[in-house]
Amino acid sequence: MSEGTARCNLSQSEIVIGRSGDDVGVTTGFLVTSETLGRMAMQKNHKSRSSNNLVITSAAFQDHIIRNLLHPELSLSVPLSRFIRKAPLPPRARQKVKSQQIPHGQEEREYVLDPASPPLTLAQKLGLVASPGKGLTEDEWTQVKERSVLQQDSAQPCAICKEEFRLQAQVLLSCSHVFHRACLQAFERFSGRKTCPMCRREQYETRVIYDASRLFRHACATRIQACWRGYVARKWYRTIKKTKCPKDKNLRRKFLEERLQELNDSFVRYCHTDTEAFLSDIDRSLSSSRRVFQQLERKSVSEPRENEWVQIKSQVIQRGVWECPICLTALCHPAESSKLDPQQVRHTVLLSCSHLFHQPCLEALEAFATDSRPTCPLCRSAYYKKLI
Repeated sequence: MSEGTARCNLSQSEIVIGRSGDDVGVTTGFLVTSETLGRMAMQKNHKSRSSNNLVITSAAFQDHIIRNLLHPELSLSVPLSRFIRKAPLPPRARQKVKSQQIPHGQEEREYVLDPASPPLTLAQKLGLVASPGKGLTEDEWTQVKERSVLQQDSAQPCAICKEEFRLQAQVLLSCSHVFHRACLQAFERFSGRKTCPMCRREQYETRVIYDASRLFRHACATRIQACWRGYVARKWYRTIKKTKCPKDKNLRRKFLEERLQELNDSFVRYCHTDTEAFLSDIDRSLSSSRRVFQQLERKSVSEPRENEWVQIKSQVIQRGVWECPICLTALCHPAESSKLDPQQVRHTVLLSCSHLFHQPCLEALEAFATDSRPTCPLCRSAYYKKLI
């Protein structure tokens, strides 16, 4: 049988064996050939199934990698989906968005940003990759938030931008880490992966919280109250410091000096005010008196007679003043005026008030006077003049 040649036709169930020894050999050869052919068929089916499973597994892994690792927006199920950048809003639309305010009572309402979990990938459906669990319940979120509060994450700056949270939007991840909402969105957009920036946990859930804003408001209110209380305390201390005398010797001396200085300054201010008012009253009364006397003199003064001029001249001689009060030069004596050149002589004028002046000096003064009737430069009285 080792030298024979076998041919099998499964469709017609015919077997031909050449150069065989006997019938027993033929029967035995027929049995061996059937088992071999069955085993070969099973191996072929197994290989085809394993190759199909390998193709499905590789496709599932590729879909999972593309969907979760390369870009969350791309998937084999939707091959034409692309990441589309939103166009910037026009200025009017921006103003409208800014003008929309959150109603009172809902401005600090915590809510989850991921309302529904993403669909399972093929690898997750086949059990090749662990599928994400269900969304956290309120009790689980409470536990996560308590863990974050114990770690004091809201009191620390954001781990991405290293700035304080203040009143900006804050998000809490399911791994108990907190970030700025804008910082986390920028991190997801530029990294192309949804992983926690600190613990690298994938497929986390986010929840908007307001712990940092409450802490910031509390800190601001505390600072405002501290400033106000400090102002009140300093004002109260200054009042006590001015009213109560200290027991220490040096401080008491300084306290008394300050009190005496304050009293002295107030007295000086009071006296200065009264003195100015008193002097201004005196000036007003003097000016009014001068106006009255000038009017009386103008009405009562009459031109002196000849004998009166003689008396006035005798008064001038007795006084013995031979100097012009205007130019402060010597007056020309009547006895010497005849000996000098008439062009060089400045004639002397005698006023009815017994004062002597150079005629050119008095005429110049009268030319610059504003009154209708000039007055004597010395006694300020109305006058009549006579050339001597």
